Amino acid sequence: MGSSVSHAAASPPSIPPPPPHAVGLAGVLPPKSEEKSEKKVDWLNLPCPVPFEEIQREALMSLKPELFEGLRFDFTKGLNQKFSLSHSVFMGSMEVPSQSSDTIKVPTAHYEFGANFLDPKLMLVGRVLTDGRLNARVKCDLSDNLTLKINAQLTNEPHYSQGMFNFDYKGKDYRSQFQIGNNAFYGANYIQSVSPHLSLGSEVFWLGHQRKSGVGFAARYDTDKMVATGQVASTGIVALSYVQKVSEKVSLASDFMYNLMTRDVTSSFGYDYILRQCRLRGKIDSAGCVAAYLEERLNMGVNFILSAE
Repeated sequence: MGSSVSHAAASPPSIPPPPPHAVGLAGVLPPKSEEKSEKKVDWLNLPCPVPFEEIQREALMSLKPELFEGLRFDFTKGLNQKFSLSHSVFMGSMEVPSQSSDTIKVPTAHYEFGANFLDPKLMLVGRVLTDGRLNARVKCDLSDNLTLKINAQLTNEPHYSQGMFNFDYKGKDYRSQFQIGNNAFYGANYIQSVSPHLSLGSEVFWLGHQRKSGVGFAARYDTDKMVATGQVASTGIVALSYVQKVSEKVSLASDFMYNLMTRDVTSSFGYDYILRQCRLRGKIDSAGCVAAYLEERLNMGVNFILSAE
């Protein structure tokens, strides 16, 4: 191609090129306009923490599966969008308390019939068993922030029926709960977010029939990859848990518990693996117990469950 000629009135003065070391530094150092500023924390808009009674829910999902020994069949039939019926048959063995250290198991079998009503502001769950037990749960949203929960278990045996009323209040960055139960039980707890990832809480309870009271404190630190919790109670219990989220489907959990009164120490390690249509959970603890729990969804309302310990 030919050369181009500029017809400017006057040629600008020539600028000397920068020294070689200046060019090298310019290529290494980023421009000042691209410097990242630290993300500021809005302390007036902290997230609402999880309920005090659920601070270890991720760890309990892996370490405390609903293990059973024997055969169980569950079937749920939905009648409409809000109402459904459930049927459950169980045949196996159950542990009975004994004064010795040996575990006593007796064979048992029962049929369970249930009815469920689910609504955005009202939940009613009822279970009737052939051995005479009746379980009921009620959850009602009295307002946008106040929720009433009722748990009841009625039996034919005297002094074994239980009932509990919970009033839960959800604030902007805190939660509080007040509990009333049978045997003159009264309890209250409060948990507050102190940072975007850290929340602190405390609880107090009074059991009138046994003349016992207690105070506890708890802390929870959670991110997108991990959850760590710690609890200390005046009853002598120290509990720690840690959950590592390896991926969206795999998580590992561990816990540690120390009883100051009996000097007992227990720890366990567990996993939670979610597949396309099934969920596999298991654990191993310091007492040498190995457990596994497999739940597979065969069809709508039909689940296949395997449990081993």
